[in-house]
Amino acid sequence: MLRLGGKKMQGSSDYFLTSGDKIRFFFEKGVLDEKGNFLIPKEKSVSKIGHALHAYDPVFKQITHSPKVQELGRKLGLERPVVVQSMYIFKQPGIGGEVTPHQDATFLHTEPLGRILGFWIALEDATQENGCLWFIPGSHTNGITRRMVRAASGASTCVEFVGSEPAYEDKQFIPLPISKGGLILIHGEVVHKSELNSSESSRHVFTFHVMEAKGTTWSKENWLQPTPELPFPSLYT
Repeated sequence: MLRLGGKKMQGSSDYFLTSGDKIRFFFEKGVLDEKGNFLIPKEKSVSKIGHALHAYDPVFKQITHSPKVQELGRKLGLERPVVVQSMYIFKQPGIGGEVTPHQDATFLHTEPLGRILGFWIALEDATQENGCLWFIPGSHTNGITRRMVRAASGASTCVEFVGSEPAYEDKQFIPLPISKGGLILIHGEVVHKSELNSSESSRHVFTFHVMEAKGTTWSKENWLQPTPELPFPSLYT
């Protein structure tokens, strides 16, 4: 539960579940006291902004649909790619939280698998010190073992996990530091993570996910759903 100036900003359900076609703010853990007041400056408390920057913010809409991105999509053989979500991730200095090992297809499930691709653009240098991404090479070939789905109506939580994440060893991961302006493409089933940012430098990124819509079914159990106000827009313009 997040509050701003004592007022509820983020509940356990609606605020998150209805953010797919909006621009909303999500905060780091531990930045609010019991009364909902900020313990550190607000601008240093934001974890991410999501999930429709690609649709409603002119700058990020331009980046998402830039000629370079569209050209890359075509070179990758994407025929009908649609943009499903976008996020600005801050990874704040000193408090930017750990992201545990996961696969994007756990949260953005399709039939068949292999239709989700993440574009991860470094807006600042991403280093091992400030929380760069780590990957398990070859893990995109093993399918998925866990899904996050919308919980049944009346449940105490808005989403629930089906299945379980395997236990991974640190030695399986390799770091992928990248300089400002670099791009990492993330297969929907590759296992990746990032560590807590314990440095004095932030690690800002803009990231968005596309789905190859040709011959693909988007799961109605996914937390993220297209809406009449924002159907998933084509990557190609």
